[in-house]
Amino acid sequence: MVNYFYDGTFDGLLTCVYESYYSVERPDKVFRSKNVQQSILDKNIDIVTDSEKASKVYQAIHKKISYDALRNVYHAYLSELDDIDTYILEYLRHGFKIGKTVDLYLTSEEVLKVHSAAKKVRTETHLMLGLLRFKKLNGGIYYAPYSPVYNITFLIFDHFVRRLSDQFWVIHDTKRNLAAVYNMVECVFTDLPSELQHQSNAVDDEFEKLWKKYFDSICIKNRINPKLQKRNMPTRYWKYLVEKQ
Repeated sequence: MVNYFYDGTFDGLLTCVYESYYSVERPDKVFRSKNVQQSILDKNIDIVTDSEKASKVYQAIHKKISYDALRNVYHAYLSELDDIDTYILEYLRHGFKIGKTVDLYLTSEEVLKVHSAAKKVRTETHLMLGLLRFKKLNGGIYYAPYSPVYNITFLIFDHFVRRLSDQFWVIHDTKRNLAAVYNMVECVFTDLPSELQHQSNAVDDEFEKLWKKYFDSICIKNRINPKLQKRNMPTRYWKYLVEKQ
């Protein structure tokens, strides 16, 4: 069995796709980390990320398959699900053979797996646009911690750039310690300093009090529906919701 290992970046994954087409040995599995159980009979190949090769694959997907396929691949990649990189590779191989109709082949396992992963990512992205809560820190920065199931920070930041373009803010994925930092000019992605994380726990925010008061005031006691509330506001996100503290 031939295994590809890459650095976990999207460009790295696209480089794997490129190398698989020009290699004599077709990869059976694609992994982001070597912390997986391997057989002594496996052949492991480290793929070095090449932005030029990745760009060629990116353009090829767009032109030879479709924009929807490119979007499906990227969203599926962000799901970080087990074996999803291998399914993406097979999905693209299938797509390069038959073109833009690849997404109609839902009986194909690789197509179904990619579609399912991409849908999960898009569902959580849509949900977090309404559930993300910002708090104002001492320095005037608005800070929004959250812990999404999937790596969706790259999908939601642009919404808040448009909505909060006149504010300094940070969206912090605490699960991955990935932060989108906006300075009213551009948004950059980085690890978040521990000082800011500690500061965020010590600030008494008046806006939080107002939001909690609003939440209580609109509640109709006789029409409380816990099942519906949990369906629209899953309990796994309650840790960072101001109104649920």
